[in-house]
Amino acid sequence: MIWLSQTTLSVDETMETVRLLKERFPTLQDPPSDDICYATTNRQVAIKKISPQADLVIVVGSANSSNSVRLVEVALEYGAKASYRVDFANEVDEAWFEGVATVGVTSGASVPEVLVKDVLRLLADYGYGSVEEVVTAEEDLLFSLPKELRATLKQAGDVSRALGGRGTRPSQTS
Repeated sequence: MIWLSQTTLSVDETMETVRLLKERFPTLQDPPSDDICYATTNRQVAIKKISPQADLVIVVGSANSSNSVRLVEVALEYGAKASYRVDFANEVDEAWFEGVATVGVTSGASVPEVLVKDVLRLLADYGYGSVEEVVTAEEDLLFSLPKELRATLKQAGDVSRALGGRGTRPSQTS
């Protein structure tokens, strides 16, 4: 028997569940690879580090994103005085900043960087322009393309080379 997990669940909750399962099922095996998304894990580690110093944490991410919703919970669990999730900067409520000296910002695993930058620009407009980046991990993982796509690209490359490297259409001369 082996355990599997949705990739965006809380790392802490998943490990606690696995511990309990292993007590009940001593022969339970771990999956062949870590199946908790590295980006989700990295963001949870980072938010745990910054939350104790944050009066407010803003999480940029969708309401239907499990990892974004979980980041709000983790921020509160680890000491942030308040934490809210927004899809876009225009959803940030000015009332959240009453008595706030330090704001933490993070995002869900698949949030476009431009949305985070929009929130940072808004924070600068509110007087929170001094930004200290907290890095807990370097995300330099590269994924290989699926073999079907690699085969298609290889075939396209072969066609391109056969045509003299001019793309998929031969040039016309007059």
